[in-house]
Amino acid sequence: MTESLIRSDDHRLEPSGSRTLPTAPPPGGSPIPALASARRELRQQLRAERRALSPHQQTQAAQGLARVLRGFFRFRKACTVAAYWPADGEIDPWPALQVHPRPRLLLPCLTHPAREGRLLFLPFEPGQPLVPNRFGIPEPRTRGAKPRPLWAVDLVLVPLVGFDRAGGRLGMGGGFYDRTFSAGARRRPYLLGVAHHFQEQDWLPVADWDVPLDAVATDRNLIGVRTGMAR
Repeated sequence: MTESLIRSDDHRLEPSGSRTLPTAPPPGGSPIPALASARRELRQQLRAERRALSPHQQTQAAQGLARVLRGFFRFRKACTVAAYWPADGEIDPWPALQVHPRPRLLLPCLTHPAREGRLLFLPFEPGQPLVPNRFGIPEPRTRGAKPRPLWAVDLVLVPLVGFDRAGGRLGMGGGFYDRTFSAGARRRPYLLGVAHHFQEQDWLPVADWDVPLDAVATDRNLIGVRTGMAR
């Protein structure tokens, strides 16, 4: 069950209640055919919409996201923040991170398939050389790097393709975030989805193993999941 969240005037979203996390999907796992088909069609539609944004629209969206995140107490107070490198029209989180009060930044890295497709989170400094992973997305070099354990990460900015107000998240289909933050994690960070506002859906077809989000920040507002409260 997704947490209930309470809003105050400074985007304060406090958790209450408890959460039961799903089982992680197996690598390459997929829902039943009808559900998989619905997710695939919606994913294609939303990816096309965000790729169609002009550079100016993307810049405006990133600036809007920065304004929203600056007003969110969990973002302001987080000492260790895992971000992501935007690709495929994803909203850019870096303008917000540039004004964050000096967080320790991490970037996700894909693990070897033998490790069941989970993510590692490695330290990142602006200007640090990155290498493309197998999807062409830049990430830190893993050789000699020491991953940060999940219990030591305060907040994760989670990219997504679609979301709803019950905490549902539609990703790119690889299942990396779901496997990483499944019930096997000793302590799960606060998962803050980030997206363009038009990626919100009234309802998402989700699988049993989908890990729910704690909240979602868009270029327009901050949404407390399940209660659907927005500002």
